[in-house]
Amino acid sequence: MQDKDIKYLIALSHFPKFGPVRIKKIKKFFPDYKTAYNAKTIDLQKAGIEEKIAKEFISFKDSVNPSLLIEKLKNENIKVLTLEDRKYSKLLSEIYDPPPLLYYKGEFKKNDEFTIGVVGTRKFSSYGQRVVEAIVKDLAINNITIVSGLALGIDSLAHNATLDAGGRTIAVLGTGIDKQSIYPSSNRYLADKIISSGGVVLSEFPLGTPPLRHHFPQRNRIISGLSVGVLVIEAGEKSGALITARHALDQNREVFAIPGNIYSSVSIGPNNLIKEGAKAIASAKEILETLDLSLITSYINNKKILPETREEELLLEHISSDPLHVDELIRLTNLNVSAINSTLTLMEMKGMIRNLGNMQYVLAR
Repeated sequence: MQDKDIKYLIALSHFPKFGPVRIKKIKKFFPDYKTAYNAKTIDLQKAGIEEKIAKEFISFKDSVNPSLLIEKLKNENIKVLTLEDRKYSKLLSEIYDPPPLLYYKGEFKKNDEFTIGVVGTRKFSSYGQRVVEAIVKDLAINNITIVSGLALGIDSLAHNATLDAGGRTIAVLGTGIDKQSIYPSSNRYLADKIISSGGVVLSEFPLGTPPLRHHFPQRNRIISGLSVGVLVIEAGEKSGALITARHALDQNREVFAIPGNIYSSVSIGPNNLIKEGAKAIASAKEILETLDLSLITSYINNKKILPETREEELLLEHISSDPLHVDELIRLTNLNVSAINSTLTLMEMKGMIRNLGNMQYVLAR
């Protein structure tokens, strides 16, 4: 597609009622997007656009300057990707209603075909946090690109765990990707971090698009569309993460779920998915083996944490993946309080253990 025509596709996409389905009709009927942009109501109707919406668009055009839109994109260092572009994700192009246009910051890479969507609740538990940090880290180490939605909760944890592991992550927004539109605003720094690390922040919504509620279910189909499989970690009974899982099933993608406590409200979603046929998993290795990602560099090596002192050795005999209170460690090891506290602090600094808060400790991996 020529650059001159792209700016008219951008202008068309700024009309909120021209989504993927109507843009597809327009593309099929008109010789190019410039002709479609300048068309009269009757011609838009011939293309399959409803009369009322066609008239609304004609009025909407008075407030749009295609050349000015291009300038705004340049000022924000935002690039665009069309469905016809060679860099457009093959996986995403195969879904029923792929976005005809993506706005993005960062760079796409060939390895982005090895992708796992990670989604879950905003109100996660310590269990959910530990699962994200363990499984997502191992996926990232194995060169899997992690796709999520930059939302608070599991999404943010997934992006951060990937970055901490030196991995690659893609954030899909339900708003515009200009700085003023990124939602939640508290994650603007995370978005910048994703881009600077070599990842991608993208959206099908134009600049200035606010966080409207109906945009997020629409966004979720892109998360699953970009992914070979979707992992649901924690989700309530009506969580948006389950919408992503449904999209994944519709798109013939694998759905994975982390089993959870039957008394926890955030375990209802994944536990129900497992009842309905999602694959229950407990490690990244199970995901890699299920998807047969044989081109990935290596499977996970289970590294044994080796103690460096007698105190560390005593503590590691009792610290596991189950939280253990410091008082219990004192009782089990017979070490004094001062020795326990100083050793635990050093072990945490070395990355051997993690403090979950309230003086409870677990192995870091």
